[in-house]
Amino acid sequence: MSFRKLFLVSALVCYSLLSWAQGKSLIFKNEDKILKIDSGISVFKDPSKLLTIEKVIHQKFDYLNQKVPNLGITPDKIWIRFTITNKSTAEELMLVIAQPAIDSITLYQLNHNSLYTSIPLGKYKPFHERLVNNPNYIFPVKIPENGSETFFISISSTDQIQLPVSLGTAKTVLVTDNNKDILFGIYTGIIVIMILYNLFISFTVKDFSYIYYIVYIFFVGLTQATFQGYAFKFLWPDSPWLAVNSSFLVPFFSGITTAEFLQKFLQTKIHTPFLHKGINMFVLFYFAALLIWLSGYRILGIQCLQTLALFGSLYFLYVADVIRRKGSRPALFFLVAYTIFLLCVVIFVLRNFNLIEYNLFTSYILEIGSVIQITLLSFALADKINIYRKDKEQSQEQALQISKENERLIREQNIELEIQVNKRTEELQSSNSTLNLTLKELKEAQSQLVDAEKMAGLGQLTAGIAHEINNPINFVTSNIKPLELDINDLYDVIQKYEDMDPGQDISRQIEEIDRFKRQIDIDFIKTEINSLLSGIGEGAKRTAEIIRSLKNFSRLDESDTKPVDLNEGLESTLVLLRSTLPSQISIIKELRPIPLVECLPGKINQIFMNLITNAIQAIKMKTNPQPEEYIYISSKEEGDQVKISIKDTGPGMTDEVRQRIFEPFFTTKEVGEGTGLGLSIVFSIIEKHKGHIEVITKVNQGTEFIITLPINIL
Repeated sequence: MSFRKLFLVSALVCYSLLSWAQGKSLIFKNEDKILKIDSGISVFKDPSKLLTIEKVIHQKFDYLNQKVPNLGITPDKIWIRFTITNKSTAEELMLVIAQPAIDSITLYQLNHNSLYTSIPLGKYKPFHERLVNNPNYIFPVKIPENGSETFFISISSTDQIQLPVSLGTAKTVLVTDNNKDILFGIYTGIIVIMILYNLFISFTVKDFSYIYYIVYIFFVGLTQATFQGYAFKFLWPDSPWLAVNSSFLVPFFSGITTAEFLQKFLQTKIHTPFLHKGINMFVLFYFAALLIWLSGYRILGIQCLQTLALFGSLYFLYVADVIRRKGSRPALFFLVAYTIFLLCVVIFVLRNFNLIEYNLFTSYILEIGSVIQITLLSFALADKINIYRKDKEQSQEQALQISKENERLIREQNIELEIQVNKRTEELQSSNSTLNLTLKELKEAQSQLVDAEKMAGLGQLTAGIAHEINNPINFVTSNIKPLELDINDLYDVIQKYEDMDPGQDISRQIEEIDRFKRQIDIDFIKTEINSLLSGIGEGAKRTAEIIRSLKNFSRLDESDTKPVDLNEGLESTLVLLRSTLPSQISIIKELRPIPLVECLPGKINQIFMNLITNAIQAIKMKTNPQPEEYIYISSKEEGDQVKISIKDTGPGMTDEVRQRIFEPFFTTKEVGEGTGLGLSIVFSIIEKHKGHIEVITKVNQGTEFIITLPINIL
């Protein structure tokens, strides 16, 4: 047996005796649950940071009687040790250290024969080097069934060292992480929504103090994303420098923006000039903590920052209370909101100083507090809107008084007008005979309703046409912005080529350009540009088709007959009616080649629109509609005539209704839903074109209209 193996076996025997004496070996037996390692953990601190695992094994570890090890902020290298016995059937497990803020961490697994060392991980490495794509540190481990394994973990960090350790199968660990991702996703969604909401309200009420609040909300959300490890994963995965330093920089900017927002929102410079200077002093202290941190005293800088956050929150609360006592309603809302958030900050800081227990509630305390605070401060904004509304109501009241004065003047004028009306009454009576003649002219005006019906039909189509045009236009406009971004990326690549310095290392510059091209995924950009251009072309094509159909359909300015392709008129009408067509109704077309017909195209298109619209409405009126309903449209040539057939699968008509459908103002629709002029207009137009229309219908078997028009009107 080699010396190293003998050494490791001896160390394992010594450790096993020590673990037996303490009785702290943990049992993993339920594959469907996460084992929280909240007991059986021993800790050893290495101030030198130089001891290897072989030496650490022989060191004295102190039992840590905490459910979640909380070792505060320390410059020492921390070693923890625990033993797990596997009573389950699963051997491939995952060990989770749910603390993304750790700078460096390495797992050692000691068994009877060898010492297994994992890949050292930490924020000093890019995120993609993690063993598992997760903000927490997750190590795949193997524990034989009914076997026991001893684990050592070395940790170094300038941040708060809290070690929630757990063990479980890959399935249970990933399910737990997914739930965590969902919760933080909800929190992020709330932050984004409140930023957009307050931005909108800020421009609406022209109160730009909320711009400071929006920046404050952003840094609060970014702070939580940093503490939970999501900022490293999604925002700067390839920047270890930001990952290591963001735990100080992000809270630093969060504190600065909080002070700025407080000054602008509560107008501290006006209400409390002396306390306003105190806020400026806290800002200076924040920069002093930054200087300490930049000087290399990282741990001291973080401790100063957290202490300033605690006392600064208390001071801000005091300032808000002073302003509230002066009658400021915004200060009242701020006081309540910030009191709640302050309690959450206090709990967070006390947890960091190991004065209260680390658990699920305290781990999410800042997210909970920030959401409540944002909501309450939004109520303060709503209260400001109420103040503006009261001012508006006062203005409206003044306008009402002016209106009443105008009404009085009008009443006096009406008295004078009434006298003049009495004088005119006699003149009007003498004009009675003239009105009788006018009545006759009104009867003649009835024919004008025929043309008005077409305009009414066009009015019904307006919403549908607008929707039809809006869809392809939206398709075009929604592609413009991503196309612009892709083109800008290509410009950036071109610019990098133009910025190449022939006097420098060309290969290194080309390598940097290639790295940039991989970063922006230039192959995907080229594919996406082609796709976006194709989408824009398709949208423009559809828009042109709708405009062309509308132009072909409505030709009110044409009063002379001309040769027209009736199939084209049918197609144009169907395009305009497409948005009014229910999904369960299908159009079956059988349009054969036909010669040009001499007619008034606008009038003929009106016939098609009225008949197809009636067919759609008839199907909608069926008491027992089928999953699939149809409208059949066909055209054909017969001698010197052309026949157009429009047939539906609607409820059909009785003989009594069929005999009256062409009468003016006759309709089977509800009152207010139809004028009864549609088919009367159809009949009149066909007569003017020296054609005729035939109706074939039967109850529950649908209706067919057959239009016959001469090719040439003699």
